[in-house]
Amino acid sequence: MQPRAFLALLAFLAFVSLGLPDGLLGVSWPSMRGDFELPLEALGLLVSIQTAGYLASSFLSGRLLKVMPIGTMLTVSTLAAALSLLGFALTHWWSLLLGLGFLAGLAGGAIDAGLNAYGASRFSARVLNWLHASFGVGTTLGPLIVTAVLSTGSVWRWSYVIVGSCQLLLALTFFTTRQRWRQVTEIASTAAGPVASARTRDSLRRPVVLLGMLVFFVYAAVEVVAAQWSYSLLTLHRGVPVTTAGLLVGLYWGSLMLGRVLFGVVADRVPLVKTLRVCIAAALGGALLFWLEPTPLFSYLGLMLIGFSIAPVFASLISLTPGRVGKAHADNAIGFQIAAAGLGGASLTALVGVVATAVGLHVIGVAIVALTAMLLVLYEVLVRVVGAGTLSPGLEA
Repeated sequence: MQPRAFLALLAFLAFVSLGLPDGLLGVSWPSMRGDFELPLEALGLLVSIQTAGYLASSFLSGRLLKVMPIGTMLTVSTLAAALSLLGFALTHWWSLLLGLGFLAGLAGGAIDAGLNAYGASRFSARVLNWLHASFGVGTTLGPLIVTAVLSTGSVWRWSYVIVGSCQLLLALTFFTTRQRWRQVTEIASTAAGPVASARTRDSLRRPVVLLGMLVFFVYAAVEVVAAQWSYSLLTLHRGVPVTTAGLLVGLYWGSLMLGRVLFGVVADRVPLVKTLRVCIAAALGGALLFWLEPTPLFSYLGLMLIGFSIAPVFASLISLTPGRVGKAHADNAIGFQIAAAGLGGASLTALVGVVATAVGLHVIGVAIVALTAMLLVLYEVLVRVVGAGTLSPGLEA
């Protein structure tokens, strides 16, 4: 197997492992909180602390990559993820669990941003879309692992032992292959010529970098708000049976993963900038169907259309980042974008919940439409900034 193909395979495994802990927590939480004698809402504190760690490491990933080769960074980050998961399985102290949650967030942010930055300049848009589809595989497998463990009568902790052990094996794999990552990096650098990495503050001063962060901030809100609040809207406001609503949310995630897999097949054969415009517009159409609900079936199809249509946006925008901001700023910008996406998904999802509680659940559909429309507008602004020659003239609208 060629070195680049081998590393792409490892990257797929890394993204599967990145999604596994997210899939574990939701299903294991009822049992977990019973062990720690916690209220149901304590999950919010744990998720917030994990998110803080994720934001910190992803935002600083560009700086980390200046002082640490990508292979070493992946080794250290995956080892940290493994230790945090095994710590979840072993600890009986809530305060320690929160600390381990922060460590898990640090590890996840570094892996996510580091691999995206690496892949943006060395993998095709096709591979990047499949990379993000792999994350969906992980989030799908996580709940199945917990369910299988609990169904055997074992405690939830064994699911974290299983996933943590897999992470240890992956960390060992990254350690033994770290020189391969360096060799591919050196080959790519030689072919492209030397490029000095920009300082963090210099990248933040570039308006197009800030605009890109805003696009990712809103994109993540569209994806997560649709995923997290559609179930409540369907069951509590529209009277959809819980089993049907649960299936629909599962199909939403499935359509997102399927869209990334299928788009990966054609990503290198279509004009990405124009295609992403069509995708976001189609997602807006799906959001309108989900909100207006001309019939229940059309509303359900609208939710699936949102997931399928926005599927290629994240990875494709990552692949276009070096051309938008310049190679010297690419690692920093990608780290900022990953952090902005994490912040947008968390904060705007919480805001929609606050507004829905105050005004009514019907506002959820309006919020998804408004966020998707905002994403389309911001994307058009970004395209025009690039097309105007501010950055890469090769990325015309």
